[in-house]
Amino acid sequence: MFLEIKNIRKSFGVGDSKVEVLKGIDLGIEQGEFCVLLGPSGSGKSTLLNIIGGIDHADEGEIIIGQEKMSDMNEKKLTLYRRKHLGYIFQMYNLIPNLTVRENIEVGAYLSDKPLDLDEIIKVLGLEEHQDKLPNQLSGGQQQRTSIGRAIIKNPDILLCDEPTGALDYKTSKEILKLIETVNQKYGNTVVMVTHNTAIKDMADVVVRLRDGVIRDITRNEVKVKAEDLEW
Repeated sequence: MFLEIKNIRKSFGVGDSKVEVLKGIDLGIEQGEFCVLLGPSGSGKSTLLNIIGGIDHADEGEIIIGQEKMSDMNEKKLTLYRRKHLGYIFQMYNLIPNLTVRENIEVGAYLSDKPLDLDEIIKVLGLEEHQDKLPNQLSGGQQQRTSIGRAIIKNPDILLCDEPTGALDYKTSKEILKLIETVNQKYGNTVVMVTHNTAIKDMADVVVRLRDGVIRDITRNEVKVKAEDLEW
């Protein structure tokens, strides 16, 4: 098992205001699998994604990636691990304002020993005409594409996606999903995606449904639907 999640528990607040967000999550994901985390707002799926990515810390439990325990890593080693092996696609674009589209994406390449081709990524993202623009000259969709390009160009072992198409229109959403699908299939990156969009579950290998901080069920798609064929 490439990614092992063992008895993960997480609470926020103290005393009477303490809220248990994750209540003992156990999950295993094989290398190269596409996993979708589904659940209503407050189910704990984004918190779980942040713990997998080393952005947040669990109160109890263990995350093991490629037989390396996150709990054994000091802050310096964890930072290096995140830089080398993890790619993040979140709703907040976090682009560097004084760098062009091309330069923002290229930043991701510098963090990798095995980056993908910069020109190819820009072309696939449909950003060729915008590659010399600054972030404040872009639409929200173009900024999201740029942030996705920055994550994907690293060719990370694990690509963590938190509602990557949440702020995008239907056509752009399908283009982005198709790109993530291509990266997953062509390069074997493991993908873990949080989404409210139930249609996206049909393109995944594994679908994990969460509610109230626990896993309600795990299903596998024997036949997957291509991103371009999804309807919602």
